[in-house]
Amino acid sequence: MGRVDGKKALITGAAGGLGEAMAWMLVREGAKVAVTDIDGPRAQALAAAINADHPGAAFAFAHDVADEAQWVSVIEAAVAAMGGLSILVNNAGVGGPLTFVEADTVENWQRQYDINLKSVMLGCKHAMPHLRDAAPASIINISSIAGLAAAPGMGPYNATKAAVWMYTKTIALEAAKQDWNVRCNSVHPVFIKTPILDPFVAMAGGDEAKAHERLSRGIPLKRIGEPDDVAYCVLYLASDESKFVTGTEFRIDGGMTAQ
Repeated sequence: MGRVDGKKALITGAAGGLGEAMAWMLVREGAKVAVTDIDGPRAQALAAAINADHPGAAFAFAHDVADEAQWVSVIEAAVAAMGGLSILVNNAGVGGPLTFVEADTVENWQRQYDINLKSVMLGCKHAMPHLRDAAPASIINISSIAGLAAAPGMGPYNATKAAVWMYTKTIALEAAKQDWNVRCNSVHPVFIKTPILDPFVAMAGGDEAKAHERLSRGIPLKRIGEPDDVAYCVLYLASDESKFVTGTEFRIDGGMTAQ
């Protein structure tokens, strides 16, 4: 028996990085997964790789998470493919250039708002009827440590990730008040070893070890995280082991915000 046997999960931004690790983790523990990404071919490749080891466990959909009509069609297709929906992982997100307030642009803010925050609202809105039907169910919103601790030059990223944190609490309380048995929690990773760190490696002259050492200086555990460090947290929140956990935030940060 796996920890999420019989669960059906939809994971956005799943073609690589954290989303890919989450998909593999949930499938290994018994769930079916719908992996969605704006890069449809990469999502299809991931589903094919998963199905090679776990036949019939994965389905893939091209998905622009800022587009409400696509949310409607992707959720309907995922529900039809998997026979329901009991886990939603709002993982898709983007950063932007370090830009201080006087040089910032509306376009930079709009892009991060659309992908980091609006997409979470759309996912919660259109998945909720299906999650209620499949209860006990779980929504897991991937925020960032940057949603809890600010940094200069990261205005739109800090703001959108902080908004995901607070919106998560709102959804958790709404669902609890209605007795829907749908929990909602947020996850806040610090630097994790995924392609999102490539710009930092480039700034270190292509020296990955040097880049990681620089990034880990403010982390008490003195290392950056692995994708599975986040995926294990998602597994716990997706499972019924966390049946009394809702409206809270999980910091995957090596002790950074404890200082």
